[in-house]
Amino acid sequence: MRAIILAAGLGLRLQQPAGEQFPKCLLQFEGVTLLERHLQMLESAGVTEVVLALGFQPELVESELKRIGWPHEVEVVMNPRFDLGSVLTVHRTAHALTRGGDVLLMDADVLYDERVFAPLVAGEAPANRLLIDRDFEAGDEPVKLCLREGVPVELRKQLAVGLQYDTIGESVGFFRLNEATAHRFAQIVAGYVESDRANMPHEEALRDLLLERGSEFETADVTGAPWIEIDFPNDVMRAAQEVLPQLAPVVSRVKQTAA
Repeated sequence: MRAIILAAGLGLRLQQPAGEQFPKCLLQFEGVTLLERHLQMLESAGVTEVVLALGFQPELVESELKRIGWPHEVEVVMNPRFDLGSVLTVHRTAHALTRGGDVLLMDADVLYDERVFAPLVAGEAPANRLLIDRDFEAGDEPVKLCLREGVPVELRKQLAVGLQYDTIGESVGFFRLNEATAHRFAQIVAGYVESDRANMPHEEALRDLLLERGSEFETADVTGAPWIEIDFPNDVMRAAQEVLPQLAPVVSRVKQTAA
């Protein structure tokens, strides 16, 4: 199993001061960056093959990788057009999607608990799996995951009028794809790029995948487990005040080495 971490974006909605903008995966909570938390969570699950998709200020992220001193090689993939949609970032990782085995596709801007991550990697491979949190705030920002009899029927922020479903929640930005499904996802993403839709969010391509192969996916309910996707300044405050106190302490690998 390998993990593809999407960390190419600008993070404009954080409203960082001019000249002080940096990739969101470098946000620190108790002195540990989101990137280091991702890597420690992956290592604890035995996932040591990691592909990191970068775009905006990649030198800062690569410097953080060196600082962390993770004992496994991290493959860095660059998207020089990071100002476009995240579909293009995923397209840059096509080789990682299609070289065999299960793939974890992960947004980098999420602070989360092991209780969120564990259901994603549990069980025998191969598996297609996605996560749902039924306790979410209504509004236009959350990406809604709708199920009908356990099968995904929608993955979007805006739901069509008259959509039939029996379960709704927020999609955690993590997906597990088996080898065949990862190949198909790479094809769908390539179709977006070839049809001049590279400016689209990758969730649109995932939506197409789910509508085509939804019956092949398992949905793990992580309602009640602490996590937050960080897009806005208020999310940073909520992450520090509400989510972080519920997480198991993470010790920086650098601090461990120094000790």
